[in-house]
Amino acid sequence: MPISAPEPLLQVSGLTAGYGKIVVLRDIALTIGAGEAVALLGPNGAGKTTLLRALSGLLPRTGQVRFAGQDISTASPRETVRAGLVHVVEGHRVFTQLSVFDNLLLAGYGLPRDVRVTQVEEALTFFPEIAAKRNDRAVTLSGGQQQMLAVAQGLVARPRLLMLDEPSAGLSPVLVDRVLAAVVRLREAGTAVLLVEQLIEKAVAVVDRVYALARGTIVLEARASEGDLANRLEHAYFGADATSPLAAH
Repeated sequence: MPISAPEPLLQVSGLTAGYGKIVVLRDIALTIGAGEAVALLGPNGAGKTTLLRALSGLLPRTGQVRFAGQDISTASPRETVRAGLVHVVEGHRVFTQLSVFDNLLLAGYGLPRDVRVTQVEEALTFFPEIAAKRNDRAVTLSGGQQQMLAVAQGLVARPRLLMLDEPSAGLSPVLVDRVLAAVVRLREAGTAVLLVEQLIEKAVAVVDRVYALARGTIVLEARASEGDLANRLEHAYFGADATSPLAAH
């Protein structure tokens, strides 16, 4: 008797969302397995940020969203976090006048104090660079370190799936590598990641699979290891007559 495949950690079908009367996403379907890292790629305006906001409950949506075996299609942002799905929004700001440690304690607001401290320490293990600065005010951190702190804040809740929206935005190439290296460490630790990123080559290097979004719909799903992925993405974004090499972006 064949053994059925386990249910995906996240399973989305027929998702439609937008802003007021403006529909941005249409009939989105995607899955993410437990401990899997997935990149969501696409040109500016494709709807990537809108999709993360819809999944986390920040935007109204229709369709079905199942997470860890439960229907969270109508869940609020707080309920989504409690279920284990955490969203680090683009341009997330830390509290610059508070210490690194206090920023993380705030991220665990609502947890018992002893549990919160334990989970803050766990989050810091992913980022030794800011762990060494735990008592320093966040204003003293570099841009890359502040981005690491933002990601660490998302980890305090011990998410089963962490959604990162453009974590490399505004960072130097060296800092981009250091921030995206956290995706690899998270995956190795068993946390699933959904990564929105404009730096295609760097994103593909740290994930298992990719989805491409264009004009509000999923236009491609592929393994990150596929040799012709750059050409397939270019074709999916722009059509057969495209001449812009995405691999150079």
